[in-house]
Amino acid sequence: MSSRGDQHMKDIGRLSRTRARDVWAHEAGDFTPWLLENADALGEVLGMDLDLTEAEHDVGRFSLDLIGSDTATGETVIIENQLEKSDHNHLGQILTYAGGTDATNVVWIADEIQSEHRAALDWLNERTDERTRFFAVEISAVRIADSAFAPLFEVVVQPNDWQKVVRSTTSAGGQSKTKEMYRLFWSLFLEKLHDQYPGWTNTRKALPQSWMTFPLGVSEVKLGVVATRDYLRVELYFASPSSDVNEANFHRVLAHRATIEQSFQHALEWDSLEGKKSCRVSYARAGGVSDESDWNDQVHWLVDAAGRLRAAVDAAGGMPKIIAE
Repeated sequence: MSSRGDQHMKDIGRLSRTRARDVWAHEAGDFTPWLLENADALGEVLGMDLDLTEAEHDVGRFSLDLIGSDTATGETVIIENQLEKSDHNHLGQILTYAGGTDATNVVWIADEIQSEHRAALDWLNERTDERTRFFAVEISAVRIADSAFAPLFEVVVQPNDWQKVVRSTTSAGGQSKTKEMYRLFWSLFLEKLHDQYPGWTNTRKALPQSWMTFPLGVSEVKLGVVATRDYLRVELYFASPSSDVNEANFHRVLAHRATIEQSFQHALEWDSLEGKKSCRVSYARAGGVSDESDWNDQVHWLVDAAGRLRAAVDAAGGMPKIIAE
């Protein structure tokens, strides 16, 4: 082998793995705050646009490690951390917290998920409805030589959403046929979105509902796409629980109206939704998803309009900068 080849071989390091406890010494003091600030690392492996909003969330007399939502679906996500082997106490805790928060997605992170606890979560996923999901994730850390440690999340239990949707469709009749229609439509949409804008979203899970939202860098404002039987719409959706915060953010964005509409290349509907908690900036077209033969055109329109709206926000400085003004 040539000396040049030898040099290339010397540049190849070897990956080493260590327990999470060697990187985050304390679960509550180190790991939970780190995860609160780095939710995207976990969201990537879960297939969620994960937005964690609070640590040590009170649930009655108890304290849940982390709570937040999947931005794409609006569903609640709760997380219980354990930097050691899973145990029965934490299994009981996650069920208590799920009941106390009405969570859709329940995530248990541990150094090792023991086989009996994997079986318990698999059983829960099989026996609960399509809007209740349990995940188990093993956490460790990796590095090359003396490089910085990187988290390694490995999902060892996850729901089989397809089985749940099929079971729901079989048992619930016509209403679930509509849900299945939406699930299939959003499957096409997400395929097109990932192809055209890789990195936009972690989610690949199409839910049986008429809308999806995606992150814009702040939890208070989302990029939304809506598909009903009558119309399609893209929007900036002001999603804070506080109507005062939504109104203030709406007017901050409104101050950039000229730049946003020039970049979007079309006038937008600016609606403060007077008397309601939220606000909206939107662009819509007639014609909904009832006719499956139009889906390809409708998906193309939604992806294109969503891309132009996001680019228009970026042209105005990006949402984090806009609402900080």
